[in-house]
Amino acid sequence: MGIATFIENDFGTQTSKALVYNTWWFEAIMIFFVINFFGNIFRYRLHKKEKWPVLLFHAAFLFILIGAGVTRYVGYEGIMIIKEGETTDKFLSETTYLNVIIDDGNQQKPTVHQPILLSAWGTNNWGFSTRFMNQDIDIKLVDYIPWAEQKLVEDPNGDEYLFFVESSSGSRHEHYIKKGTIENIHNILVGFDAPGDATVNFSNKDGSLKMTATETGDWFRMADQKRGVINKDSIQNFQYLTLHNIGGLQFVIPKPAEKGIMKTVRGEKDDQKLDVIVLDVTTNNKTERIQLTGGKYNSLNSEQLTVDNLNFRMLYGSKTLETPFKIKLNDFQLEKYPGSESAASYASEITVIDPDETFDYRIYMNHILDHKGYKFFQSSYDISKEVEETHLSVNHDFWGTFLTYVGYSMLYFGLISILFAKNTRFDDLKKGLKKIKQKKAALSIFLLLFISVSSASAQQHQQRLISEQQIDSILNANIVDKKHAESFNSLIIQDAGGRMKPAHTFASELVRKVTHQETFKGMTPSQVFLSIKENPRFWEVVPMIYLEEGNTEIRELLGLPKEATHASLTDFLTPQGEYKIRAQVDEAIKKNVKNKFEKDLEHINSRVDLVYRALYRDIFKIFPIPNDENNKWVSQPETLHANFSGTDSVFVRQVVPVYIQMLQQAKETNDYTQAEKVLEGIKNFQRKFGAEVIPSQDRIQLEIAYNKFSIFNRLAKYFGFAGGLLIFVVIAQIFTDKKWLNYLVKGLVGIIVILFVFHTLGLGARWYISGNAPWSNAYESIIYVAWATMLFGLVFGRKSTLTLAATTFLTSVILFFAHQNWLDPEIANLQPVLNSYWLLIHVSIIVASYGPFSLAMILGIFALFLMAFTNEKNKKKLDLAIKEITIINEMSVTIGLIMLTVGNFLGGMWANESWGRYWGWDPKETWALISIMLYAFILHMRLIPGLRSKFTFNLWSIITYSSIMMTYFGVNFYLSGLHSYASGDKVITPTSVYYSVAFVTVLGIFAWRKHKKYYKK
Repeated sequence: MGIATFIENDFGTQTSKALVYNTWWFEAIMIFFVINFFGNIFRYRLHKKEKWPVLLFHAAFLFILIGAGVTRYVGYEGIMIIKEGETTDKFLSETTYLNVIIDDGNQQKPTVHQPILLSAWGTNNWGFSTRFMNQDIDIKLVDYIPWAEQKLVEDPNGDEYLFFVESSSGSRHEHYIKKGTIENIHNILVGFDAPGDATVNFSNKDGSLKMTATETGDWFRMADQKRGVINKDSIQNFQYLTLHNIGGLQFVIPKPAEKGIMKTVRGEKDDQKLDVIVLDVTTNNKTERIQLTGGKYNSLNSEQLTVDNLNFRMLYGSKTLETPFKIKLNDFQLEKYPGSESAASYASEITVIDPDETFDYRIYMNHILDHKGYKFFQSSYDISKEVEETHLSVNHDFWGTFLTYVGYSMLYFGLISILFAKNTRFDDLKKGLKKIKQKKAALSIFLLLFISVSSASAQQHQQRLISEQQIDSILNANIVDKKHAESFNSLIIQDAGGRMKPAHTFASELVRKVTHQETFKGMTPSQVFLSIKENPRFWEVVPMIYLEEGNTEIRELLGLPKEATHASLTDFLTPQGEYKIRAQVDEAIKKNVKNKFEKDLEHINSRVDLVYRALYRDIFKIFPIPNDENNKWVSQPETLHANFSGTDSVFVRQVVPVYIQMLQQAKETNDYTQAEKVLEGIKNFQRKFGAEVIPSQDRIQLEIAYNKFSIFNRLAKYFGFAGGLLIFVVIAQIFTDKKWLNYLVKGLVGIIVILFVFHTLGLGARWYISGNAPWSNAYESIIYVAWATMLFGLVFGRKSTLTLAATTFLTSVILFFAHQNWLDPEIANLQPVLNSYWLLIHVSIIVASYGPFSLAMILGIFALFLMAFTNEKNKKKLDLAIKEITIINEMSVTIGLIMLTVGNFLGGMWANESWGRYWGWDPKETWALISIMLYAFILHMRLIPGLRSKFTFNLWSIITYSSIMMTYFGVNFYLSGLHSYASGDKVITPTSVYYSVAFVTVLGIFAWRKHKKYYKK
């Protein structure tokens, strides 16, 4: 299953199904599990009354697997596409078929629907046979071309083609326009030496390419940054490698027309592209070849051929299915975040037309229609100037879903009950832990481990050049008063995603992203931003753009010394104003697998772009447009084209320059009264026209306080200090029984509890500020994992101070990684599918399960350390310590496994409520299932004689944690999927992974030698 997730990432879902998930051998494994579960019920006598809780959740897997089988072979799903105002009872199947209609001119065979599932990796052996009019017919696959695209192969005897590249829909598309033809490209007719009424027509005359357009347009030559106008109905010389814009169609022709032959070739992975299959059709020893274009949800592109007087009409795509009722789309509604094009929600207002009843209904994300065994889910949509249409996922799987949900219910109840029922393994562990009295002995060896360990951090102070000293002097002389900056903090800004945020948040994010610092040159973020707005030309020379450490090549390109940590905007420009690293950035963007230099280039390029936009573009959106349907806010330059009138128009166009002027005067007189009045005027304007989307004052002030306090960054340090000190204090207790050490331990535990309370309050504050649960992105999920880890440390810490100390230190490490540069702590809007109560239930449980698993991993390491340092003198003490740690470890694994299992299958219920499929082999759910199986194996190792030892259990609690790391980091940043934060780029494995493997290997070898000598019986 793990391999299948990488296959899916590289070759698509269809290939992973063809090679793994839909194969006979994979289903045989599932059947084997069913038989195994059933057999173990009797082998381990789970039917006895005292073992009913264990029986319940084991039997649950029988229902889940049987339900999955029913879904696989009885249920079906697809997608219904309805245009606004239209009515339909038809939908396209999710399964792909070869649909064949055969006739001889008089009679016709019923349509043959043959399922076809092909792999983009390796070879495909597919075909089928049928009969018609006493003739045997064989259809065999000859070739499969995934993500097919047309490419021109040069041939002097071929036709002449013009290579036309456009990006009007937001992404690059390539077209080859044959001489003498016209193509419809985004509803604009483009011709090449073609008769007819083309909007844009190209022709070769006198050895050069000419262009005629029926509309006016413009062009932009990238080489020298020149611009020009395209005149209507006039013949003009065409310029290659120049961006043209006619009627909204943006295009480039990079080279002259060429002669060649168009061939279908395999393109880059793109689920939006259709596939091509080549088939041989044989009857009566006569064979003809046909090429079909299609794929999933394709219902067009049918082709015909004749073989030995039999006519074949073939379609490679979906089968058209029908519902016993009709659905009419009355209205499709798209809600956007204020002032943004990002969808906040979308819904379909429909009418169900049924012979039995007719009623209206509203389908939207996480709110389904369930009628006569058919479920309809709001999947997606398509909106253009001509039409609005909704895409509804359709699912018909009553019995499969019913059996699976019965299994889920049994699973949840059974897993939770084993934590409290008598005579279970977990009950035995609790009793065993109480029998261990000498817990202090578990800590004696840690003196050897920590006595020589120390850490220090130092920052290199670099002497600034004279020019930099002058910059600092100018900045300090023109800095805005902190008190006024505090007033500016509460001004509301609308960001690019439509989120309404205080200016303090906006400025903090800008400074952090550009400089990788919380403050800059002694100025608060708001002081930095106000200084930028006052004097953007000066800030061009301020070295504020962070350069990644160790990347000397970038510094050489910019002409900077190797020790430079920041660069100015002017450092990136030549005296002629050209971008120094443009060629390198363009090359890096094209690559799928990027090295560190190329990844650093992309990061730096994004910072340069952000600085430029902050200086001269329109990111300072503080003016709400009166009565705007989407509550859009604009910046001062944008007010010229917005819907302002009368005095409002004068205000929005002049108030920012006036405010800047008042700030400059205030710094001379040290009197900010007038600047405060102007700022308050802007805030009053916001309240007057933007009241609908402005956050409450409580939320604004809380967000500002949250930004300033930086609670999670501070907690990383405080938890680290408290955890490290607690370890040393407990070690000291081994050598002395002084009461003040006991009081110190209690004091440190109290401090840790207080820190945990602050951690909880921080999560609550983030929840209140964002309006959604604080585990919806990478940063939030990590700080939530840290919270869950600390929670379970406190729970188990009542029985073992060592556990609490280790967990506190681990929490510090987790929070430390949360604040590394590759994670963005920015609060952002939710995707529509995440705007659900399921986010609270599913994500909170499944992410919290990483806490006890993390605890189990660190306890496993401690246990192996104890084994590795065992000798004849300390064997007795350390044996008790190892037993204590192992028991707590197993309890942690048990709780983590219960939470992960419940959370994962709750996610299946969420998926079923959102898009009609409770399991889809998404990489996240697949790796969560792998983790469940691995940890379940760990808990069952005690039933296998050769694996029944404390060494084996603790070692595997460390190794198996890698599956959790893969479930979280691997899926989120390596693989593409519903749960992924990755953008499709390949990620190079960090060297820390190899160091971790080496560390565990060496530790395991030393621990195994001592285990075999002192503990193995």
